Amino acid sequence: VQLVESGGDLVQPGGTLGLSCEASGNFNSISFMAWYRQSPDKQRELVAKIDRHYTEYSSSVKGRFSISRNIFKNTVHLQMTNLKVEDTAVYYCNGGFYYREDQTDKYLEAWGQGTPVTVSL
Repeated sequence: VQLVESGGDLVQPGGTLGLSCEASGNFNSISFMAWYRQSPDKQRELVAKIDRHYTEYSSSVKGRFSISRNIFKNTVHLQMTNLKVEDTAVYYCNGGFYYREDQTDKYLEAWGQGTPVTVSL
């Protein structure tokens, strides 16, 4: 399974930016998709997560970011509004995938390479 992110850019504080991630490869279904971020000298943290039944946001982005998913295109989108300097980070796409191998149902998690978001004047 491969995850490819796009959309990272330099944006001014208060600005808006959208990130996209597309999943490809051999899998039968997707359990969830999520966005994480990592700033220098900080641990990777969950930003937002979506599955069939719920969405979840970190408290630092709730009300400003919105995650959505296109199940037909195997993509997930993160719409970020009212961006702050502290949102600067590399954003990573993450997902859980079901696949079949040797007549057995299996599960794996995959990560993208990351896309940088810089919020600065």
